[in-house]
Amino acid sequence: MNELVEIVSERNGVPITTSLIVAEKFEKEHRHILESIRNLVAKKSAAKFFRETTYKNRGKKYPMYEMDRDGFSLLIMGFNGKKALEWKIEYITAFNAMESFIKSIQAAKMDYPAFTRAIEQAHEEPKFYHFSNEINMINCIVLGTDAKHFKEENGIDKKENSIRPYLTAEQIKAIEELQRIDIGLLVANIEFEQRKQIIKSHYTKSICGLEVKT
Repeated sequence: MNELVEIVSERNGVPITTSLIVAEKFEKEHRHILESIRNLVAKKSAAKFFRETTYKNRGKKYPMYEMDRDGFSLLIMGFNGKKALEWKIEYITAFNAMESFIKSIQAAKMDYPAFTRAIEQAHEEPKFYHFSNEINMINCIVLGTDAKHFKEENGIDKKENSIRPYLTAEQIKAIEELQRIDIGLLVANIEFEQRKQIIKSHYTKSICGLEVKT
């Protein structure tokens, strides 16, 4: 997801990009992008697709807009040329991937509500990657891979939001046990890498019945 986050991120569960990133990728001056967006916002029906905000550069604040997929589509409608087409395709791919990612995290939050509440409480402004980091860590320990690759390896449709129906009772039990441990570590403000080592050690010794080599 890291390369996609460079051009499409999320806010409140909605994939977004910014006028600053659009200007950079399409090689246009940001002031011209802002002007185009303001013209669109002036049309009341398009205003809902954009959110005015700011960014900092050398200690000063400058105007910027965030936009969802619809706002982006309206904005770049008149962008022409081979390179513009390439970036349009890149953005479509990124928006699709981010939407799929958001749905998978939302499904995980429904599958494991207590775990996701602990993650939310551990961060002042919870982001989707906070959830994915914890979920992927535990999936990798128990399943040997993250949810995306688990689907690929087991022939599961990538449109499936949750892998829980495809797990064994033992796998679900192990995941839930490690999540309970992670909840305690999150509350204790233990750093991610340390949590990972503690959880992995517990899984290896207590669940798998193996000794951890140091």
